[in-house]
Amino acid sequence: MSSPVTVAPLRVRRADMSDLDDLLALEHGAFDGDRMNRAQYRRHLDSDSAQVMVASAGRHNLVGSLVLFFRKRSRVARLYSLATRPEARGQGVGATLLQAAVTAAARRGCRVLRLEVRTDNAAAIRLYQREGYRRIGEYRHYYEDGADAWRYEKLLP
Repeated sequence: MSSPVTVAPLRVRRADMSDLDDLLALEHGAFDGDRMNRAQYRRHLDSDSAQVMVASAGRHNLVGSLVLFFRKRSRVARLYSLATRPEARGQGVGATLLQAAVTAAARRGCRVLRLEVRTDNAAAIRLYQREGYRRIGEYRHYYEDGADAWRYEKLLP
């Protein structure tokens, strides 16, 4: 298990292709399955319908990332992925990234932000609820290992 690290003040910015290796390392450190691969990240980094953001304590000291999806003529954004380095969990990285997601979605004219979370991910569920997300549904056998997901949404200002 990794030792906890103290996260310096975070900078959240839009990711670019120079972040690709760091994004993949973060993805593999944060998730046991259902991971995005290099091709998927490349596609999302170069897409008008996706936004990849990173939280860092320095240019390439990534401690978290998120992937947002947008659809044309839709007022609903989807938080596809939120990843935090295991040793940085519990230090506000996820909350900071969620606030950035809300800002980015609102700037695109979205009124709702939706996401899915494993029903057994108690820490993430607490974070989403603390940040004002409410459960709106369930997907059975949603993840590649057969785990179920809760569906959450937040109304945007």
